[in-house]
Amino acid sequence: MLWRVMIVVGCLVLGWSARGYAANPVVLDVRTETTGGVKASATILFPVGPAIIERLLTDYAHWPELFDVRMRMAEIREQDGKVFTDIRIDHALLPGERRLLSETRTLPPGGLLTELKGGDFKQYRRLWKLTPVDGGIHTTAEFELLVEIDTMFPDWMVAGAMKRDLESHFRIIREKAMAQQALQSGRSQ
Repeated sequence: MLWRVMIVVGCLVLGWSARGYAANPVVLDVRTETTGGVKASATILFPVGPAIIERLLTDYAHWPELFDVRMRMAEIREQDGKVFTDIRIDHALLPGERRLLSETRTLPPGGLLTELKGGDFKQYRRLWKLTPVDGGIHTTAEFELLVEIDTMFPDWMVAGAMKRDLESHFRIIREKAMAQQALQSGRSQ
């Protein structure tokens, strides 16, 4: 009898912890850096394969759709396996439009590295590492972002806005990824 109770309790505990992770598929940490800027790191579980996530993250023409922040792609240029982007960002926290010139390259076996090339930022480095899980039907994404904006606002204020923006960004990516997977599933039937 005791064994049955232990098994039931074990199943309940494991079920609750698994449900908790499924209900909150993002672990996000945003903090100011002592050397300047704001660093964010996250682990995100996406309910689709890595190919879908990578396709969304490299569809630069539609990249502004992945954010709640107003932005536009002023230029997208591919050269020598790298993609150069000129992004204009109109954020409520910052007066006027900010320019972000960056270069993105694909990392094997699955990931993207974006580095600052110019504009209104002192620092900008974004890293996505995409790992297939559950036989490739889901993706664990490790995300890192270091940003320092040339602005008079203190980093702690930028950190607060960045946390909200990233939570929204990850939610939008998840929704768009699930929609793409549904489209693919519909076509294959």
